[in-house]
Amino acid sequence: MTDPLSALAAAVTALPEDRALRLRYAELLADAGRHGEAIEQAGTVLQQAPDDEQAAGIVRASALAAAASPAVGPQSPGEDGSGEDGGGEDGSGEPTAAPATPTHGDGIDWSALERSIADQTEAPFLERAVTEDGETVAAVPEDADPVVEVRRETVRLADVGGLEAVKRRIDESFLQPMAHPEIAAAFGKQLRGGLLLYGPPGCGKTFLARAIAGELGAHFLSVTLTDVLDKFIGESEKNVHRVFREARRHAPAVLFFDEMDAIGGKRSGNTSSSFRNVVNQLLVEMDGVDSQNDGVYVLAATNHPWDVDAALKRPGRFDRMVLVRPPDEDAREAILRGHLQKRPIEGIDLQDLVRRTRGFSGADLEHLVTTAAEKAMTDSIRSGAVRPVRMPDLRDALKEVKPSIGPWVQAARNVAEYSNSSGEYDDMAEWLREEREL
Repeated sequence: MTDPLSALAAAVTALPEDRALRLRYAELLADAGRHGEAIEQAGTVLQQAPDDEQAAGIVRASALAAAASPAVGPQSPGEDGSGEDGGGEDGSGEPTAAPATPTHGDGIDWSALERSIADQTEAPFLERAVTEDGETVAAVPEDADPVVEVRRETVRLADVGGLEAVKRRIDESFLQPMAHPEIAAAFGKQLRGGLLLYGPPGCGKTFLARAIAGELGAHFLSVTLTDVLDKFIGESEKNVHRVFREARRHAPAVLFFDEMDAIGGKRSGNTSSSFRNVVNQLLVEMDGVDSQNDGVYVLAATNHPWDVDAALKRPGRFDRMVLVRPPDEDAREAILRGHLQKRPIEGIDLQDLVRRTRGFSGADLEHLVTTAAEKAMTDSIRSGAVRPVRMPDLRDALKEVKPSIGPWVQAARNVAEYSNSSGEYDDMAEWLREEREL
């Protein structure tokens, strides 16, 4: 009668890519007490599929069983269980050479096992990387777990209503050099560094970042504080490394950090070592000390750029800043039209609404339309018949919904008056003067 193990060994040799077959062979080897061979077969599967739970289970169970079994001394020919005649066969009927490395008393060739799974384990010690500012951070080992979603964007700058000055600035300082690298290089324009979008909350900074990704035809990865911050020491820095690595894998890609003042806040005013280490790791990744960032375009948005660590705004990092102002008249008309046309409407005077909503953010305008729609919906429920949203609904809503950017304007005024000696916020100061806020 043919030995099942011998038959399976021959089948595995003939079909080396069949993982299910190899796993069955490993199980039978483990059942037969040949734990070392079972681990080697399961290790081969793990090389092909590192997340295979069945193979990992066989390795664990066989290792435990081998450790618990008594030591086995040298066997004489005919007693090794590999064949009836003990002729030095491996169970497949084929002669095998003597092992190049000796096995231990548990019958497992641990050296061979280490080699078989070497690619699946992390380095025992982490190396240290040094930023240009002299800070040290851990060089994070690679893994396969994505931290953020990677997607393609279809929106373009043309989809952004109004804000022509902002779009022109983004196009001239960021998009055109990226689209024409040879010409940019001739004029000494480096394609390193990132773009920091700042301005009052709810004014479309995230939407602009998505539009930039669409213009570049790049993947889009959006990162928030919750994607990075971790309660365990060292994990936050690892998460920063992982999002950059994911962006490099999907290059060309736009890596967008939302609320940058929370992720990369000033280290001098932060007593938490976790936040300081996150900033250090950001510096390492943006400097490209250990990896090339070709094809990775780093964007960030913040309401408070004055709270972002100064090192992150130096050349080669977020060295370009663009003020995203509240929607101008054209933008307010486009935003209101977009939100209103999704609902039943009648007799809407858009120009009147545009005049009444000076100083409103994009989020305020959406809230205005939602509030008016709720009033029309309440009347419709009361009467039992759907009626459209009309101008009286919007005028009533304007009594309740007010511009929300007042606190930001106050903070911006203080910065423009007392903390702008470098001219970093001249664009913001100019806008404040136009709005008669300065």
